[in-house]
Amino acid sequence: MSSINLTLKIWRQPNSDALGNLDTYTLDSISTDMSFLEMLDVLNEKLTKEGKDPVAFDHDCREGICGMCGAIVDGVAHGPEKEVTLCQLHMRHFNSGDTIVIEPFRSLAFPIKKDLLIDRSALDRIIQSGGYVSVNTGGTPDGNSTPIPSLDSELAMDAAACIGCGACVANCPNGAAMLFASAKVSQLCLLPQGQVERKQRAMAMVAQMDEEGFGNCTNAKECEAVCPKGISIRNIARLNKEYFKAMLTEG
Repeated sequence: MSSINLTLKIWRQPNSDALGNLDTYTLDSISTDMSFLEMLDVLNEKLTKEGKDPVAFDHDCREGICGMCGAIVDGVAHGPEKEVTLCQLHMRHFNSGDTIVIEPFRSLAFPIKKDLLIDRSALDRIIQSGGYVSVNTGGTPDGNSTPIPSLDSELAMDAAACIGCGACVANCPNGAAMLFASAKVSQLCLLPQGQVERKQRAMAMVAQMDEEGFGNCTNAKECEAVCPKGISIRNIARLNKEYFKAMLTEG
């Protein structure tokens, strides 16, 4: 088992109102088999033993499913590897002697609560505005009772893979949430169950994005590049189409 020595520059901010700064820490003999979050656990254990405040960061399943973890690692959301969450990033992708800069996801809509811990409830409010199906479907139907074209089913499943981590917002130059919202709109508008509220959904979710303070999409494609689930920006084109169609007929 190989190990590496690291210098960490981590954003420390005691609360939302305080000014933050980058503090420097050194870690020796970090196993390359560790995940990035396990490395932070080692740092926090060291800080606790020294009587210092541990680094606050979000995490839950640590299996790339929940979307809770996230940080900017050397300028990239979730770090340098493609289609992995921060908890799936392993220390074997770094070299001994590296200096790693770790910052929270930054967006006007993601206020920092403490250190690397941010408030992503703006994404929840976008979902609450229209990312659901309220039609009464009765009992649980058989999975094969509603015919769905294979392509539509696959596209809907691809969109539904979004875990709402916010990496797309953090890496977007404008702090846009279009990839997130478009994935949620796409997964429902492609399926029969989502047709009843299709137009209202697109208008409501776009309006909520604007209210939360997210920026506008300018097709920089940074969102797609850092998405841990490989969500395509083709969903953004679909959202635009859904929105314009809804505005023409309902607005």
